[in-house]
Amino acid sequence: MNAASLTKTPSTPKRRRSGSDESAFLGNSSSVAEEQRKSITKAPMHPKIPPSKNQNYGGKPPEEATKISSDQGHGNQNVYVKNGRRVPKEAVGISGELESYISDHQKSKGSSTLVRASSSNVMLHGNLGNLRQGGGGGNTTSRDVVDYLPKTAREEVATPNGKYPTSVMGNVVKKQNEEKPNVGSQPASGSLCRALSTRMDPEQLKIMGNEDYKNGNFAEALALYDAAISIDPNKASYRSNRSAALTALGKLLEAVFECREAIRIEPHYHRAHLRLANLHLRLGEAEKAIYHYKRSGPEADHADISNAQALQAHLNKCTEARRHRDWNTLVKETAATISAGSDSALQIYALQAEALIKLHRHQEADEALQKGPNFDVDACTKFFGPIGNANLLMVRAQVDMAIGRFNDALATAQRATRLDPNNREANSVLKKAKAVAAARSNGNQLFNAAKFYEACNAYSEGLEHDPYNSVLLCNRAACRSKLGQCEKAVEDCDAALAVRPGYAKARLRRADCYAKLEKWEVSIKDYEMLQNEAPEDEEVSRALMEAREQLKKQRSLDYEIK
Repeated sequence: MNAASLTKTPSTPKRRRSGSDESAFLGNSSSVAEEQRKSITKAPMHPKIPPSKNQNYGGKPPEEATKISSDQGHGNQNVYVKNGRRVPKEAVGISGELESYISDHQKSKGSSTLVRASSSNVMLHGNLGNLRQGGGGGNTTSRDVVDYLPKTAREEVATPNGKYPTSVMGNVVKKQNEEKPNVGSQPASGSLCRALSTRMDPEQLKIMGNEDYKNGNFAEALALYDAAISIDPNKASYRSNRSAALTALGKLLEAVFECREAIRIEPHYHRAHLRLANLHLRLGEAEKAIYHYKRSGPEADHADISNAQALQAHLNKCTEARRHRDWNTLVKETAATISAGSDSALQIYALQAEALIKLHRHQEADEALQKGPNFDVDACTKFFGPIGNANLLMVRAQVDMAIGRFNDALATAQRATRLDPNNREANSVLKKAKAVAAARSNGNQLFNAAKFYEACNAYSEGLEHDPYNSVLLCNRAACRSKLGQCEKAVEDCDAALAVRPGYAKARLRRADCYAKLEKWEVSIKDYEMLQNEAPEDEEVSRALMEAREQLKKQRSLDYEIK
């Protein structure tokens, strides 16, 4: 668009609420004519604010300006934003507060996509307003304007007449045809968010967050609580409510720290004590739960304390069983502990998985860990400490190795040893994982080269380090089947299925070996189980049909002989 094609209709200047001098921006009709000769863009409703030094609008040359428009709330005004022109900060009123924040944010992030309009109107250009971006940054939508202000600038907050319930937010205008938001974007810097939130009432933000929480919109409620905290970080109720939203989102470890902060601000805050007690109960920390229940005042009752005490009794039994290496009792007591309320106690699930590994019940061990919470590793390190998290990672590495996830086992074991270099058991698991992974890789290469005898020996070497590894047993069975040693192959498959009853590859291999041995009845039994698990598998269906036909022939011959 050429500058000559732009026209301006003069209007009566209106005084801004900030008290800034409009004449410094609007000027008279002669100054308007002079401005029209320059390469500028005009937008209603916004005071004129200088762009950042190296700002490039939408890929246009730096000499061109950007058009900014809004039609909400403050009448028709004209704004000029042109690169290179400097306006005194005091001339822009409240928006001068945003100047330094946004300028610093752009310099730190290397971004030039922010266009400042006024203290009460923020225009979106490119990915402006997506304060959650990190690195590459994503765009935003009307449902996700900013991380800290998700609903104050979208239609869901509007009243039936289309107006926002509060006018202090101002207007947020979004560039049309903008891409969908990047879900993985990161929060913005606190200074910028505080600047954008300075005109919002934190109590109003909390009320909005409470409404979202009641409606099940936990992520939006969390963002509103974040906005309230950015304005008033020393309000205990905001921290406590944020903890509730984090808990609803499954982020229990973060919720614990938020509750602790609320109690630090207000030590006798009963609701925060109750929430923290409930979190400790779910995380399997009975003593801490009892402590905070007793400080919850009327918020807690005797039943809560009784539940925590019962949980503590189960935890004591778990500790005793592990010390005596009584794995069956440990499995039983960990299950009782989880049923008593510790449904998110990662250390309890790890204890159960460890006991099941010791009992050679590998499939159940894997299922136990899958049922447990999926907390971030760094969050676990912060919560449990390096040594505590190293023990958890060691158990996970053992389960990964038993199931055949050798690369995951190596990575997890290495991380455990980095967290706790003096952990002998973790170092032993790492050494075993390396040996087993190397044996499996070597055996696979030899098998693919049709060197079945050498491959069989390679898998046997790995089994010396982990005699019950189902993957190595199944692979060795394949080698033995190729070598005509079907009886030994069946033995390996039996051993693999003993620790992993659902290991389909081992069952299929055993069925094939039974067929080669003309043991049709047991072969059919395995094929039928496989067909039930995967009805669409044509190979299994054909093998099952053939086995049934062979069994019929065999029975017919036996009848004729009799």
